[in-house]
Amino acid sequence: MQQRNGLPVLGFGCMRFATKGRSIDMEKTEAQLLRAIDLGVNYFDTAYIYPGSEDALGKIIEKNDLRSKITLTTKLPQYLVKKRSDLDKYLDEELKRLRTDHLDYYLFHHMTDIAQWEKLEALGVRDWIAEQKKSGRVLHFGFSFHGNTEMYKKILAAFDWELSLVQYNYMDETSQAGREGIAAAYEKGVPVFIMEPLRGGKLVDLLPEKAKKEIAKDPHGWSPAEWAFRWLWNQKEITCVLSGMNSLEMLEENARIASDAKAGAWGQEEFSMIERIKGYINENTKVGCTGCKYCLPCPRGVDIPGIFSCYNHMYSEKKGTGRKEYFQTIALRLEPADASRCVGCGKCEQHCPQSIPIREKLKEARKALQPAPYRVVAKLARRVLVGKKKKG
Repeated sequence: MQQRNGLPVLGFGCMRFATKGRSIDMEKTEAQLLRAIDLGVNYFDTAYIYPGSEDALGKIIEKNDLRSKITLTTKLPQYLVKKRSDLDKYLDEELKRLRTDHLDYYLFHHMTDIAQWEKLEALGVRDWIAEQKKSGRVLHFGFSFHGNTEMYKKILAAFDWELSLVQYNYMDETSQAGREGIAAAYEKGVPVFIMEPLRGGKLVDLLPEKAKKEIAKDPHGWSPAEWAFRWLWNQKEITCVLSGMNSLEMLEENARIASDAKAGAWGQEEFSMIERIKGYINENTKVGCTGCKYCLPCPRGVDIPGIFSCYNHMYSEKKGTGRKEYFQTIALRLEPADASRCVGCGKCEQHCPQSIPIREKLKEARKALQPAPYRVVAKLARRVLVGKKKKG
């Protein structure tokens, strides 16, 4: 297995283990984890809220005496932390579930807004981090992120992070942290790990027929998943790609690709193929936004490219996909950034290279992305996960 920054380029995402009925299939999961280690995939990523994952992983580690052979990462549910003692409470519980006395990496889970970090700072999180490192309970700290590029860069600059986990693939190149955010992390020397390399399998299962036919006839002989993985590993800024591998066949295939893919190996032929695939996917989109951000900053703080990205994903993939992305990247912010903020000044349209009727499209997007029940849920979730805006 190739390595970057001393870590394997392929990691095992533990959110979706193989199941038997409604429970984790421990026999299959154990076989997959042991085979992964044989193949050099020894980085395992789980989280407090992944149902049964930490406990299952801990049992397998203990049974097979694997702790010294793996790099173990889990995540602090920072959105549940209300007081400093909660930091110890959740870490203690996770160490117990995982049957270990230390974590290699501990990530602040699901960061979307700098306000979340500021809330933790007010609780004394910097001193707490130093205490955990001194005690050896946590060796390295990082954060996982679902938000926009601006917020990613603010969180990145707020602390000396040792790892950053972001959603990124060839369809998310200008959304979420995006290429710009990944470049900022690389410049700072922060290893970047990737989640959702296949957008939850959508870059395989939901590809348009035109794209599938194009890939099938290409002389490279790569599958849709291989195109997506190689696109990522071609970028030197990326340290590791996490994959939720719940079959031995998937594990073997991904490990094969990871052992061969090199940074900087692609030429115009490969990049042109990806652009054609994206073109087929985008044939069903609603707004021809390229994510260039010339329309920003909006005087009212509307995240125009982010909203259009979510709106397009409702039609290039599924309605639920777009709304979920909108919930994570737009709704869960301390400062409102949704389309309801638009006052129709038209400043954005003066700078749009694509001549998009932005004001009209924002109204369409708002109607599609924010049905009435959704607005209520989003408001409540923002209060819980991010907090209330301070007055004055």
